[in-house]
Amino acid sequence: MYSWDFYPILQSTDLLLHGLWLTFEYAAGSIFFGIIIGLIACYCRLSRYKVLNAIARIYLELFRCTPLLVQVLWFYYAFPMLIGINIDNQVAAILALSLYVGSFYAEIFRGGVKAVDSGQHEAASALAMSQSQLMWRIIVPQAGKKMLPAFINQSVIQVKNTSLASVISVAELSYMAAVVNGETYRPLESYSTVAILYFILIFPLTQFADRFEKYLARFD
Repeated sequence: MYSWDFYPILQSTDLLLHGLWLTFEYAAGSIFFGIIIGLIACYCRLSRYKVLNAIARIYLELFRCTPLLVQVLWFYYAFPMLIGINIDNQVAAILALSLYVGSFYAEIFRGGVKAVDSGQHEAASALAMSQSQLMWRIIVPQAGKKMLPAFINQSVIQVKNTSLASVISVAELSYMAAVVNGETYRPLESYSTVAILYFILIFPLTQFADRFEKYLARFD
């Protein structure tokens, strides 16, 4: 019978906590840049200009229809060859993570805007509202309510997605688990500890998302 021994793992607590902090940083950073990218892509998808719409659609389909793991590897190994400039593994990771989640955010934002009844536009026109007034006073408040649950859930998924950065040696939590395992030769304890740390990080976020969605449902 296997004999559990977490003592060697506890001696590497500093490595795991450092990895946990980097996981949080990459999640927060990619979500921040993803929101910016998603808003730009959403604007282009809703634009009357066909060129902008086509470019945005190509971006969305490309990043939503290919695995994130492949994208991380491509940005680290292939993209530098394409542009002739070496890219740090951390830069490659944040690029891939941000562009990936941005493609999903763009569709969430677009879906929220499209969900607003077209009659609202007609009412705004009857009141002689400008496009900016229509957007900020009518569209954004209603669209925000509709898209927030999906946005929060996608952000929770993004926290887990950061683990894929370990394949290019970014020292986030999953990578540190491999380091600790290499030092202690205790894979069961190493990866069990990391699973617990991920759970501690993500479980409160999922609970918040569920409760927030139920809270918004009360106003439907």
